Amino acid sequence: MNNSHSPARPGPSAILTAHPVVAVMRAHHAREYAPVIEALIRGGLRSFELTLSTEGVFAELPRLKERFGTDAEIGVGTITTVDHARQALEVGADYLVTPATVTAVVSAAVERNIPVFPGGLTPTELLAGWEAGATAVKLFPASTVGPGYISQLRGPFPQMRIVPSGGIGIEDAPAWIAAGALAVSLGGPLLRDAFTGGNLTELTARAEKLSKLVAEAADARTAT
Repeated sequence: MNNSHSPARPGPSAILTAHPVVAVMRAHHAREYAPVIEALIRGGLRSFELTLSTEGVFAELPRLKERFGTDAEIGVGTITTVDHARQALEVGADYLVTPATVTAVVSAAVERNIPVFPGGLTPTELLAGWEAGATAVKLFPASTVGPGYISQLRGPFPQMRIVPSGGIGIEDAPAWIAAGALAVSLGGPLLRDAFTGGNLTELTARAEKLSKLVAEAADARTAT
């Protein structure tokens, strides 16, 4: 946005630019996150969204940031109120994610120059988030429309950055990157049973596969 009334737009982090995958974390309690994050980092992932549908996120986030340091960026998602946005920022969230377009939440992040990814599905919703100063808009639920939707949005909104989320499988991810997504966001298809006793070595293998597929798609897009 170039006019003087437009908000400053926090840019995507160097971590997300280099590793364009967000792992969406949902567990019974945030105490369960650390070993799963560790397994995903071994597989090449670096960006983690802690959802507020999980208990204890605000209390656990500072501990996770201290543990993983610069190896990862850790944001907070499923934010729907300004109060939750401010709490997340106060405990050190590296970015904010919303499931719907709540412009006041976007503004709370923009004021602190923290990346923010508001959710929307329709062109009207996505544009509202973008014009509010979003780093990128979260296309949600992405599986209902498919990668071709990004190509359609590129016509009227060529500058809009988009991160698809919701129902994306590991094998689906490259098509979204090829279509122009800034990054892809995956939850259940990546994590599967990781929080219910699943094999973390297998989780690392899934993360490695996802990282490789996305990197190859990103390289191919850059080459064209």
